[in-house]
Amino acid sequence: MTGHTPPSSLLDGSLKTLRAALAAGTTLHAWLKPVDTGTPAELKASEDGQEIGRITARNTEEFEFRALLIETAGETSFSYDARTTKLSIVYAFSEADVLEKGIVVLYSGEANSTPPVPGSYHFRPPFGWMNDPNGFGRFGDKVHLFYQHYPHSLRWNTMHWGHAVSDDYLRWKHLPIFLFPSEGLSARADGRGGAFSGSAIPLAGEDPGIRVFFTQQVKDREPEEQIQLTAVSRDQISAGPAEIILPERPAGLDLTLDFRDPYVIKGPDGRWKMLLGSRDHAGGVILLYETADPDAAVGWSFVGTLHRENRFGMTAAECPCMVPLGGPADDPQTRWALIFGLLTSRDPATARRNITLATVGRFDGSTFVKEFEQELDFATDAYAFQAFVDHSGPVGIAWLANWTEISKRIDFPTAMTLPRRVLLDEGVLLTPPVDEVDSLRQDLIDERRLLCGDKVELANGAVEIVIDLAAPGAAFDLEFDHPDVELGVRLDPEGLSIVYDVPDGKLLPRYIAAGATPSTLRIFLDMGSIEVFADNGRWTGTKRLHGFAGVRSAYLSAPKGNVAAAKIWQLKL
Repeated sequence: MTGHTPPSSLLDGSLKTLRAALAAGTTLHAWLKPVDTGTPAELKASEDGQEIGRITARNTEEFEFRALLIETAGETSFSYDARTTKLSIVYAFSEADVLEKGIVVLYSGEANSTPPVPGSYHFRPPFGWMNDPNGFGRFGDKVHLFYQHYPHSLRWNTMHWGHAVSDDYLRWKHLPIFLFPSEGLSARADGRGGAFSGSAIPLAGEDPGIRVFFTQQVKDREPEEQIQLTAVSRDQISAGPAEIILPERPAGLDLTLDFRDPYVIKGPDGRWKMLLGSRDHAGGVILLYETADPDAAVGWSFVGTLHRENRFGMTAAECPCMVPLGGPADDPQTRWALIFGLLTSRDPATARRNITLATVGRFDGSTFVKEFEQELDFATDAYAFQAFVDHSGPVGIAWLANWTEISKRIDFPTAMTLPRRVLLDEGVLLTPPVDEVDSLRQDLIDERRLLCGDKVELANGAVEIVIDLAAPGAAFDLEFDHPDVELGVRLDPEGLSIVYDVPDGKLLPRYIAAGATPSTLRIFLDMGSIEVFADNGRWTGTKRLHGFAGVRSAYLSAPKGNVAAAKIWQLKL
């Protein structure tokens, strides 16, 4: 496929038409459903007035997936009758070059089109709902990001896996939807389950093939709502048939039905290890499995409970991940970071919910001995963090949201955080942004006025602010003008805070790294988010902002001499 021209949409009574210039061998993916049971949905493809293909669907309860191959090059028209047919998504791609060029979205409906965010630099899906990152890793010469996805609206529903690739963690090409729910779950938009979170590893002996692991959820299925499956992709574009590898929870542990989010990594003994999140009636539990199979396809056996967290009551540990820090996995001196979310947890001191913990210790392949722990993010909107070991060391990414702000009554499109390195430095875990974020800097907006106490306009609000303090913990107050929320960053004797409030009067949590005394801060603002990295990620705070407006201006106040330097960079992909 040499490329597409932008589609046009014409309305002639009830007939709607999409037009696009397509190369020979283009594959079309479309989702459609009939308006009522009397007449099937139908989408026709034509070139030069001649019909070249037709797809139909009969299920009125959920959009059905159909594929169509366009064999000849030319301007192709896709037409349907709005009286009988509803469309959700239409996109086109060439299998030969989709990893380089991505898909071209020809149509997405009003219900699933994401808000326009021109100039934004965070990853967002091309349509629909997104939550947890899955299968984050390098396969072949590209970084792949899979993610929890519902394509047909901006709200959580039956889970698919979306997919994108990048050369630098920042500039992504969207790929075809990778994993689909089972046929029974796809029949209705009732949110009963689907392809839940998981991970991916290279396919043994078939570079650059991929093996993925995921949880299949079916609500009210007995005896197990959640089981673990694996599937293989030999083209990096689509997954083959899934096979069950763990059909039930381990017995005798008094576990609830929570049994999900398989994360697979090579252990220090050379065997594949799988971490799974669960809970019992005391707290969150992380389970460990292993296999001697070099393909990680069969032979998974339960090793034991790797870690548990009881301090927050009966909370589910979920989305676990584990990476070696600063050394090879088979070196006994290498420390490991075990990172996991605690669903429904609540910090009594700040009222923050759904906390993510990072524990660091030694791992011998069967037991993990914790040496210290810290919160991954003091503002908690970096959830379901997943990491892998890349050429430069561990790199992770998280969902830039928190379930406490999700509502079934509102649309809530979200983003992924900036990708972050995972480092161990003198007994502290650091999560700074990857070095590639420096390439986002386009223009130096200011290096004098903010420091002098002037209000600085921020254009579209997609900026990085760098503040150097004269001494660790030197107090300052950085105020932002945002149309929808009260927002700022403050450092005082209590610690480092993201100041956040909304006008509805609801009492919100405090987003504070208590006792933090940083010397340098990097603050990334974007439409819908703020990320704060203090002292190279020693303290990291991430907050999703209400709406999709940008911060309009910034104003810095501080005791004389506290701030040594302050710069603002315009950012752009």
